[in-house]
Amino acid sequence: MAEDAPKFICDFFIAKARTTKWPGDARYGLTATKRTFKLAVNRNKAKRRLRAWLKECEEMLNPTLDYVFIARSMISDAKLPDGVEQMKRALKKLK
Repeated sequence: MAEDAPKFICDFFIAKARTTKWPGDARYGLTATKRTFKLAVNRNKAKRRLRAWLKECEEMLNPTLDYVFIARSMISDAKLPDGVEQMKRALKKLK
């Protein structure tokens, strides 16, 4: 993603978006780094939470954008309603 891409930062994740080269369905990528989450089980758990939150907010995804979500360490303590609320805020800001 380009440095000038719109960005949303919260305790649970960082979200970035840019215009897609292939409009149609919205695409997204999920990242949980080894530096942040030492164990693979924790990286997988972080990505599962991001996917669950995205599923709850699927109708808000803009089909002309590509998204990247980078998990942060606080995601381990996040509850579903809190994560969904942050995801909605992120998608509104990135539109």
